[in-house]
Amino acid sequence: MPVVHKSAIKRARQSEKRHIRNHAILHRTNTVVKKFTTALQQHDAKTAQPLLREATAALHKAVTKGALHRNTASRRISQLSTRFNALKAQ
Repeated sequence: MPVVHKSAIKRARQSEKRHIRNHAILHRTNTVVKKFTTALQQHDAKTAQPLLREATAALHKAVTKGALHRNTASRRISQLSTRFNALKAQ
């Protein structure tokens, strides 16, 4: 068995911790976005409005935690807002 550096072992440990943390943050974010999407599909603007605010906050928080890139979150928020505004216009 080859010798593995201590630093490589530490990086693997750190990577695993980050993966678990990022996965939890993204899972929470995607759950909120999915709730909003289902409210949109049911054409329920009253329920969708607070969910849009919650989804926006979750996406911003994922950016703050480093789990999501800033532009990705911005793009998703824009898409969600556009879909909500289209529903409201109907």
